[in-house]
Amino acid sequence: MSMEMQIDPGARKGFMTGYLEALALVERLHRLLLDVIKDEFERVGVLEINAVQALLLFNIGDNEVTAGELKTRGYYQGSNVSYNLKKLVEMGYMHHQRCEIDRRSVRVRLTSKGREIRDVVAKLFSRHAEGLENKGVLPPEKMEDITSSLKRMERYWTDQIRYIY
Repeated sequence: MSMEMQIDPGARKGFMTGYLEALALVERLHRLLLDVIKDEFERVGVLEINAVQALLLFNIGDNEVTAGELKTRGYYQGSNVSYNLKKLVEMGYMHHQRCEIDRRSVRVRLTSKGREIRDVVAKLFSRHAEGLENKGVLPPEKMEDITSSLKRMERYWTDQIRYIY
């Protein structure tokens, strides 16, 4: 008898319902994160960049990366990374330079203007983390549980993609 046959169909249905709810929640949380960043930038009067561009600046931080590296990290699904990088360079938030070894590759890093935006996002995230903890919304051990669970899901999905090809 297969394992699937041994599992209670009601339990499978309950897990599937929970899984679909978790997927929808992850998607909603990402969109909400972008709205939170957008609102913060409106509050502080930064209107020339969008939330995805601000998140790009935050995630690049003090690193020097290629556009390809940002794409493969997968943080910016639903956005055109190359377009956003080009706009950030044009607006003076990033430096770009062709790689000496591979001329097709462009390396990017933040300018001082880009670091200012990164700092606005970092302060926003810090304020939110403090608020979540101080108001008891999520105690540290629950945050660790959430993070651990999401990392396991990420590994599972990554393995699924690897086995397709």
